[in-house]
Amino acid sequence: MPAVDDLSRSLTALNQHSTLMTVIEMSKSSWLVAGMVPGIERHPMKKLDPDPVALLNLVSRWRCEAERKQRRIDRVAVAFEAGRDGFWLARWLQERGIEAYVIHSTSVAVTREHRRAKTDRLDTAMLMRVFLGWLRGERGHCRMVAIPTFEEEDAKRPSRERESLVGERTRIINRMKGALARLGIRGFKPELRRAPKELSALLTPEGQPLPPICWKRCGAR
Repeated sequence: MPAVDDLSRSLTALNQHSTLMTVIEMSKSSWLVAGMVPGIERHPMKKLDPDPVALLNLVSRWRCEAERKQRRIDRVAVAFEAGRDGFWLARWLQERGIEAYVIHSTSVAVTREHRRAKTDRLDTAMLMRVFLGWLRGERGHCRMVAIPTFEEEDAKRPSRERESLVGERTRIINRMKGALARLGIRGFKPELRRAPKELSALLTPEGQPLPPICWKRCGAR
């Protein structure tokens, strides 16, 4: 496993002849799993339901295929991009003796060709390339995210929820300011505690009170 302070490359020597490498393109409805199996020229790919047991069975099947080709598998490495699923799958795989890595999605360079033709198949091929480069210890391919413990991930939830609430508050304030600006009203601060009382007394430069739709837009009652 790499040191926590250096996740830009692997610090473990890679032997491709005895390492089974797997990447997962994850979505809400399915997982597209691609492998690089020693002794197998083709790069197998399989779409699965979001089921860790099915993933483990697939990796075991690929391992058996390599062993039938007289290749001993000493290392199994799995990687996927950081996303809505968090880190539970990585921890689950690690508990079962599989190296699991979470790729920082913004660290993966995307070519212009890839932007024009984005498919799951291209995504898995790209992930496999950057994961292979990272395992070789080459810099510049991607960067991994440190996998937190269950307790550490749970401890981050309050700050994440606060960030979400602050973002929602900012969005509402900007929406109100925009609605008022279209009527020529500037300088009103919706974030102040006295703002609800002042809102009812606002007048447009034409001397008119706020129209009904603007009232609704500003969340006034």
